[in-house]
Amino acid sequence: MITHPEKVLFPDDGITKGDLARYYETVASIMVPHISGRPITMERYHRGIGGAGFFQKDVSKGFPEWLVRVDVPKKDGIVHHPLVFDLRSLLWVANQNSITLHVWVSRVPEVYQPDICVFDLDPAEVQPDVLRASALSLRNLLTELGLESWVKTSGSKGFHVVVPLDRLMDHGEVASFAHRVGALLVRRHPDRLTQEFSKADRGGRILVDTGRNGYSATFAAVYSVRPKRGAPVSAPCTWEEVEAGAVGPQTFMMRNIEERISQVGDLWATMLGAGQSLADAIEHLKKERQRPEQVQPGDERS
Repeated sequence: MITHPEKVLFPDDGITKGDLARYYETVASIMVPHISGRPITMERYHRGIGGAGFFQKDVSKGFPEWLVRVDVPKKDGIVHHPLVFDLRSLLWVANQNSITLHVWVSRVPEVYQPDICVFDLDPAEVQPDVLRASALSLRNLLTELGLESWVKTSGSKGFHVVVPLDRLMDHGEVASFAHRVGALLVRRHPDRLTQEFSKADRGGRILVDTGRNGYSATFAAVYSVRPKRGAPVSAPCTWEEVEAGAVGPQTFMMRNIEERISQVGDLWATMLGAGQSLADAIEHLKKERQRPEQVQPGDERS
């Protein structure tokens, strides 16, 4: 039951809460397998995106008995994160005026062992060619490390690159691995990439954000709508599309994603169950630190 479906959430586009709920209902069959069991942080906009939104992690009251939650420790207590396992729970989240679902890189019951590693390429300014080249450089480095990766638009400014894992390492180990990959990528491309979080220190370079892999950290869930004009969607794409420059961070919108899905299906379906070990990649990184940097054959340049 969606309350106040007539509420306008995207004033410039006339998109209502009912429209948002219908979208999530439409994509539920392909979205839920990717977010099932992941602790969720809701990005809520009671007055639409023209007003102030807020993030809600803890659900301690005002929820139905059937909603499954997971209790995870924090510094001063416990956080009761909602979980989505089906259409009903997805629509409950949407009914909270939640435009974007932000999820952990791990799932219950193994919340301390990530099943994916996420790299967020975050440009400080619009540089489509540099962003494209950087995404391909990251893919090539991961391939060099023996890892297959999947990519999606962020629905905001960049791309998210994801590596499925076998859940044999904890958050700290995965976060350390991601940081080292990011550091190596930056050393190879210092002119266009950085690990400096402060925009003032980036010098126009793209941030290789690996902080999404720590305990309790989140990233925008695949197929989530983002709270921006046009209602862009964080949607899977192919590496071939990235290479050809056929997709950008906001290519897919709430109003065109259904046609896209009808044409290509779920491009991340093959990622489910494709967990990979990081053991060999970590050993490769150790060897890389012991030799001078070299440009890798076939690496994309801006």
